[in-house]
Amino acid sequence: MSKTMIEVKDLTKFFKTPKGMLHAVDGVSFSIEEGKTLGVVGESGCGKSTTGRCILRLIEPTAGKVFFEGQEVTAMNSRQMHDMRQKMQIIFQDPFSSLDPRKTVAQTIQEPMKEFGIVPKDQLHAKTRELMDMVGLASRLINTYPHELDGGRRQRIGVARAISLQPKFIVCDEPVSALDVSIQAQILNLLKELQRDMGLTYMFITHDLSVVNHFSDDIAVMYLGQLVEKAPAEELFANPVHPYTKALLSAIPIPEVGGPKRERILLKGEITSPVNLPDECRFAKRCNYSCEECRKSDPKLFEISPGHFVACHRMNEFNNK
Repeated sequence: MSKTMIEVKDLTKFFKTPKGMLHAVDGVSFSIEEGKTLGVVGESGCGKSTTGRCILRLIEPTAGKVFFEGQEVTAMNSRQMHDMRQKMQIIFQDPFSSLDPRKTVAQTIQEPMKEFGIVPKDQLHAKTRELMDMVGLASRLINTYPHELDGGRRQRIGVARAISLQPKFIVCDEPVSALDVSIQAQILNLLKELQRDMGLTYMFITHDLSVVNHFSDDIAVMYLGQLVEKAPAEELFANPVHPYTKALLSAIPIPEVGGPKRERILLKGEITSPVNLPDECRFAKRCNYSCEECRKSDPKLFEISPGHFVACHRMNEFNNK
């Protein structure tokens, strides 16, 4: 039986602005089993990346709890958190800005290992070459700088840096969105191979639903800081319930010439401001099915079938169709 690697309970992050509190992440709860991948999808600004950074405490949460293998990460002091970072890593979205332009490939990959002292000095060079080989970087590039490399190779450096400490959990923050389509597949295949060989657990953040379907075991859909639906990947694509999820899935093109066309659901209406949110469904202004109850209270996440959670006042109607 799989054990839970990451458990998030009511994670919240608010930012103070001149107009009030911005609800970046608002009461998000989920868990990720060991060796599995949770894909997190949604529009830009929905809180995907902020959630990942709060889990790692790169951003301090406003409220809520995060557990790693039963240990409460959000209660750790700076020394405990330093040690925990060896087990929890991140691959950033932009493979150029996330690398120090003054450091060579070798220096970048070696930096975490030196910080934690997990590799003897006389073995650092050999370990660096081993990591480069694991991520598909030619050894001749060991002394090159980021500006001398293309986006795919830069991202491979970021992957090598992330796995250099042999972590158990990695937040993949849109790791392929800045890359060419042909390179995206290579990086995704690399991440899959590393997960299989190292037993890694991923939180995979993306806005590309066609990618997340093939890469993830479970998928969580976010809208304006909240989870609106979470289910196993196959279940979500076969039986989407929330109107927002259905709209997202309808935008995926079918790669078949002359084949069936998917009916596109166009979202209209004004996007609710994330500042000083009223107590109503955040999707109500764009939803074709909103009712009076939607404008009176914010729906809570509810389990409609094993592993399938939805936050919608009318989910029973949609689920029976």
